Amino acid sequence: MSIKSSLVFACAVFNLSLYFGQEKIIDTVYIFDNQMNKVKLFHKISTLTPADIQKNSSNLSEVLRFQSPVYIKENGRGAVSSPSFRGTTAQQTAFVWNGININSQFLGQGDVNNIALFGYDQMEVKSGGGSVIYGSSAIGGSIHLNNDLSFNQGFNGLLNSEVASFGTFNNFLKASFSNEKFSFKVSGNYVISENDYEVPEAQNYINRNGKFYNTTYNVGVSYKIADRQTLSWQSQIYDASQNYPIFSENGNKSKYETQTFRSLLSWDINRNRFSNTLKTAYTEDNFQYFGIYKAPSTSGGINKNYIVRNDFNYFISPKWNVNVIGEFQQNQGEGLGDSGIQKVSRNVGSVAGLLRYFTTPNLRFEAGVKKDFVEDLNSPLLYSFSGKWKASNWYSVNLNFSKNFRFPSFNDLYWTPGGNLNLRPETSNQADMNHEFKVQDFKLSITPYYMRITDMIRWLDTGLGYWAPTNTNKVESYGLESQLSYEKKFNTHFIRLSAGYILTKSINLESQKQLTYVPLHKVFMNGDYQFKFLKVYAQGMFNGLTYTTTDESRPKALQPYFVMNAGASATIFKKYTLGFKVNNITDTIYETVAYYPLPKRNYSITGTINF
Repeated sequence: MSIKSSLVFACAVFNLSLYFGQEKIIDTVYIFDNQMNKVKLFHKISTLTPADIQKNSSNLSEVLRFQSPVYIKENGRGAVSSPSFRGTTAQQTAFVWNGININSQFLGQGDVNNIALFGYDQMEVKSGGGSVIYGSSAIGGSIHLNNDLSFNQGFNGLLNSEVASFGTFNNFLKASFSNEKFSFKVSGNYVISENDYEVPEAQNYINRNGKFYNTTYNVGVSYKIADRQTLSWQSQIYDASQNYPIFSENGNKSKYETQTFRSLLSWDINRNRFSNTLKTAYTEDNFQYFGIYKAPSTSGGINKNYIVRNDFNYFISPKWNVNVIGEFQQNQGEGLGDSGIQKVSRNVGSVAGLLRYFTTPNLRFEAGVKKDFVEDLNSPLLYSFSGKWKASNWYSVNLNFSKNFRFPSFNDLYWTPGGNLNLRPETSNQADMNHEFKVQDFKLSITPYYMRITDMIRWLDTGLGYWAPTNTNKVESYGLESQLSYEKKFNTHFIRLSAGYILTKSINLESQKQLTYVPLHKVFMNGDYQFKFLKVYAQGMFNGLTYTTTDESRPKALQPYFVMNAGASATIFKKYTLGFKVNNITDTIYETVAYYPLPKRNYSITGTINF
């Protein structure tokens, strides 16, 4: 479904004449994630543009750490990294590529630093559950990596090159062409870093064996095969190598390699009253772990997923809309080496229905229900309810309830020894209420939330020499997400400021202790100023005390820290841009995972050509 169908919603909200008169407006952009524009009608979504992403070009971890409410724990710059929404785990965060859930079937999560950073047209961050639409793992929140294709834009190109501290080189090339019926876009990115930074104040830490590199290729094509029908294809190839840091010169060097292929074909039909999107997708993730750097791999895996998804959307009337989503997947996996996992597969099907009601231009509701059918597992009936009311020009409120889940991963079920075929899916019930205030150029968003997770899957010591997963904890998570923003343009000046504060209590109900690596307080701030050809930005992030042990030991906790970055760029002749960035201006010593400090002050120079 293209942006056509999403604009239909806006038409329904405003009046009947717009609903039937939108045909010419909607003919310019094709968006691969057809559901996201509907989600935005009822949920607060944070959108990051390619320019936002460029500010933290080292990796996806840096982007999310400084520009979102997500807590990122990273085992040193560029190494293994995992996200946490609202006090949940990495397995309870869904990564969604163009509407397709791409969490690893082996681990049940996404490694943030092994997900491509460049090549997307926008990145969107959604806090709160979304399993009715986006499936397993969408419990704490979801991170959306989206592409679109524009028509009637002619030829455009961009080349960006960056040289940074620690032997880092980052190159990105993008080109696109489109006319009235055809749109094509291709991009490539290559990043390499010796990553040999030092932090003498942290027990003379040297990031030995920290080298990483990755290469990404993206291709997108869209063609209008008939009046109101579009056939589109998006594909991504990703190849990466990531060394694991060691603590001494004589330490055992190891590394991790991964290769990813994703391909999505979509056929969209858009009419005045209905639209239908049929998608077929194939995703493949291969990985190899090398216990000894230059020796053969000691473990690994191959994961292949075949996906068919149909999304039917129909306006019964300008006020009533029904949306039915059916999906079938076959997940295949084969473990290599130490995992002990033989060839395994499972079939996963689901049917979801959503009903939306637009009572007035300022009041709307959505109710959804979903049933998953996971081979050899009992899956719960999921539901969601959302309502949004614009009470006045300066205040609006939206309320959300949902039940979400995560089914066990291949490692949870089949790892040898320890895999547990009797595991139950994790489930959560959650509620949040978002209050939005707008006064002139200021916007304030305040969202209190509550979540209760049951049957959490934990790997515990069996006492027999190995660990095994079991359904244990009940977790209660509650807190507050807030953000204040200001945006103003006057003459040739533009200012944009934003600051977010997150309070998170995530308690293991058995021990009554805060979960590990869940900071009670987080603050992130971003500021942009533009005058004609000159741009300047600054960003800061404060992280409160973070426990690393289940007994809330303060001596072993990560101490609070504040980190600040800044950059400036100048554009000449509207085509050439030269930029300079300073990361960690404050030269702060800080860790997001115990014993793995992140870099002190470092620099980069960037050059961009638009053609």
